Amino acid sequence: MTVAMRPPTSACPACSAAPAAEALAEAAQPKDVNIVLSLPSIHCAACISGVERALNAQDGVLGARVNLTLKRAQVEARPDLTAEDLVRVLEASGYEAHELDATALRATETDKAGRDLLMRLAVAGFAAMNVMLLSVAVWSGADGPTRDMFHWISAAIALPTIAFSAQPFFKHAWTALRAGRLNMDVPISLAILLAVATSLWETSLSGEHAYFDAAITLTFFLLAGRYLDHRTRAAARSAAEELAALEVPRVARVTAEGDEEQVAMSDLVIGDLVRVRPGGRMPVDGEIVDGHSELDRSLLTGETRPVYACPGQVVSAGEVNLTGPLTIRATAVGRDTSLHRMADLVAVAESGRSRYTSLADKAAKLYAPGVHILSALAFVGWYVYTFDLRTALNIAAAVLIITCPCALGLAVPAVTTAASGRLFRKGLLIKDSTALERMAQVDTVVFDKTGTLTAGTPEVTNIGDHSRRNLGIALALAEGSSHPLSQSLAQAILSAGVKPETVTNLTEIPGHGAQGVWKGQTVRLGRASWVGGGDSNVTSAWLRIGEVAAEPFYFEDQIRDGAEAVVSQLQKDGYDVVLMSGDTTPAVEAFAHRLGIRKWIAEALPQDKAAKIDEMTDAGAHVLMVGDGLNDTAALAGAHVSISPASALDAARVASDVVLLGNSLEPISDAVATSQTAIKRIRQNFTIATWYNIIAVPLAIAGLCSPLIAALAMSTSSITVSLNALRLK
Repeated sequence: MTVAMRPPTSACPACSAAPAAEALAEAAQPKDVNIVLSLPSIHCAACISGVERALNAQDGVLGARVNLTLKRAQVEARPDLTAEDLVRVLEASGYEAHELDATALRATETDKAGRDLLMRLAVAGFAAMNVMLLSVAVWSGADGPTRDMFHWISAAIALPTIAFSAQPFFKHAWTALRAGRLNMDVPISLAILLAVATSLWETSLSGEHAYFDAAITLTFFLLAGRYLDHRTRAAARSAAEELAALEVPRVARVTAEGDEEQVAMSDLVIGDLVRVRPGGRMPVDGEIVDGHSELDRSLLTGETRPVYACPGQVVSAGEVNLTGPLTIRATAVGRDTSLHRMADLVAVAESGRSRYTSLADKAAKLYAPGVHILSALAFVGWYVYTFDLRTALNIAAAVLIITCPCALGLAVPAVTTAASGRLFRKGLLIKDSTALERMAQVDTVVFDKTGTLTAGTPEVTNIGDHSRRNLGIALALAEGSSHPLSQSLAQAILSAGVKPETVTNLTEIPGHGAQGVWKGQTVRLGRASWVGGGDSNVTSAWLRIGEVAAEPFYFEDQIRDGAEAVVSQLQKDGYDVVLMSGDTTPAVEAFAHRLGIRKWIAEALPQDKAAKIDEMTDAGAHVLMVGDGLNDTAALAGAHVSISPASALDAARVASDVVLLGNSLEPISDAVATSQTAIKRIRQNFTIATWYNIIAVPLAIAGLCSPLIAALAMSTSSITVSLNALRLK
């Protein structure tokens, strides 16, 4: 016998200490970090390659992968590289980016339930095919020991298959029975179990018929309906979780000595000073104590104009600092910030909408008790009539199988899946299983303005009013600024074929604009109050050359493709169309007039939008909300049904029931029309299922249907319902 011996331990302390020291040194080294970025503006394969190329070129990045569906980038990086560094890199490349808290998103990363259903469906389908092959031999005339052998082989396949594949129905049925109520899974489970029990009894008595194929086929069709229903729900994630993930996980706290230290958000307390760099988001509600800049509040309020920021001004979590560093004294942190309160508002709105009762649920409430009563009456009646337990049990099983709500279980998901496929080809992704039902009830459509009815990017409208010399000076100043309006202006001037003039001493004044020297004269581009321009009711930037009067560049957000068509079509079809925005009153009024919208609401804060939706709902309206920003998220969640563009922020996209994949809004009117057709098909399916039961149930109760014939009839009704649903395509 050979015995493995452990090598002797070294007696030298230095030798044994060396590996331990190396291990401790290795453990003490900071580990690589995983940074998750939200990329709300990406929309195609070119965006993916552009983002990945920009990130992978950055020193310290070990690898970057972009998920277009989730609009996120996963970046593995060295510990000295921060999310703010990566955000600046992407914004310099023309991509909007925000840091996400990866730990807040882990619950939504996998779809275990979907994989579990699909696996059970595959097992049931494979087993059903094998048992069907064995049944063919029996139907072809096999009898005696040969028939019994085939029946026992079928039992050996069917019993473990049903024990595994039918677990979702058994669990839900048991949960309902323990709570003293009935649901659709109770008659389903009884039908499957009774078919198996009857088959085992017949097989043990060497009977002619066994119904293992009926039990497995029944399980397969029901799992198919359950999986279709799950698929329509799988895309939906919690908007409240997405909003929580947008909160800044780490912040730069200013110490008493004036130094900065990186701390977790949970370590902040009211009164702490926080430094927010240009391009960063406000991590807390607070007051500016030092610095001048401009704030982008569009994600929270929808207001397109950057807001001047100076000491003493109040800021809210989620706002973006544009041009200069700011020091903020925290007045609300953690769950008390405006961003977190918005997340709570969304969670409340989502829970209210989830109480919607679908047509299938309403049918189930009436159907489940009726099935049990009919089967029980059939069993009692035939036993009293024949005193033959075997006959009574067979007829009761046939009644349960023939009335099994398989057709009803497929009636809604089959139509929803067909309609979802049709709308997906037109550029709309249906995320919620009841979205089409709710959309069919809509009578009021509420649109957000910025980023929804508009393209979300301001464009210069009066380039032709300026000389090429002045455009060259403006271009030189704009290229030296990181302000969104400056970037838009620079792009427009370059597109006009103008080259920049030579401007020296170029500097950017945070919160004001850019200035420099051209041919000995001071030139400025920026805010009207700083440059010396006049008042304007539209977004503008002003150029001043020396002592000459300032000239304005006017900006206008372009109407999104299909916006005019969809508004016109909805109004033509009798829907009440409302424009609701956080933008200023003149801007909203002018835009509503351009699109022919008679009802509009301006300067609406997020809570105002949600309250207005609730007010419309309380007045009896069924509201379809279309929006894209954080300021729309609570309203999207609270509306009867909601749509957001794919370019929307993650939180807005997941709060909505439907995502618009393309740039055009025109498919929205088609979605409303398709929802009406889908409801007609669902009701037709219920009618088919009802007539099937009216005809088949009396035959089963009269003893004219064996469990096998009942299973075939049930399968026929399910196929009929599915074919009717496919007419939607």
